[in-house]
Amino acid sequence: MSSQSSNDFYHRVYQVVVQIPIGKVTSYGAISRYLGVESGARMVGYAMNNYSSAEIGFEIPAHRVLNRLGQLTGRAHFEGDTMRERLEQEGVEFTEEYTVNMDKHFWNPFELDN
Repeated sequence: MSSQSSNDFYHRVYQVVVQIPIGKVTSYGAISRYLGVESGARMVGYAMNNYSSAEIGFEIPAHRVLNRLGQLTGRAHFEGDTMRERLEQEGVEFTEEYTVNMDKHFWNPFELDN
């Protein structure tokens, strides 16, 4: 993937992430499927790792993007326990210390089309 096309993909990822409702979470894979990249979960992860509000000009709720099991795999990019704390403040429930109740809080990006 060229630098330009990866930047375009990253921007499309951010446009989805910014729309995740408060109290909901989604997965890297759900975002990639919505964007038409069936096996692109890792690419969404790269986009999230490369996110900089200064570079794209707006904040995204990156703490709402998890792996398919609901685990806070991105928490290394947040200071301390910030990712979990932000989700708890939004009313998100956990089934384990770093695993969200996906049955209750999962948001499917395809809801944007309805």
